[in-house]
Amino acid sequence: MAKTTKNIWLIGGEDCALCDDANTLLDLSIAANPDIPVEISYVNVKSTTILFHHYGARIPVILNRDSDVALYWPFELPQVQEFIRS
Repeated sequence: MAKTTKNIWLIGGEDCALCDDANTLLDLSIAANPDIPVEISYVNVKSTTILFHHYGARIPVILNRDSDVALYWPFELPQVQEFIRS
């Protein structure tokens, strides 16, 4: 039976160094778990008013779109890996 692809958003902003760091941690976590199918979408926090009001002061945020569970900065590699596995 095929595993369901996880739909993950990395919510960030332009010229956001922390968002770049989060992107690197996310890439490393996905590479460390090749058996888990993940689809990543990079979403600008300013793309909608709702995103901006909910996450604007908290970026970067990794959001599992399937469960609406979010991982808020600051986070480190082990936390991101667990987030991908959960």
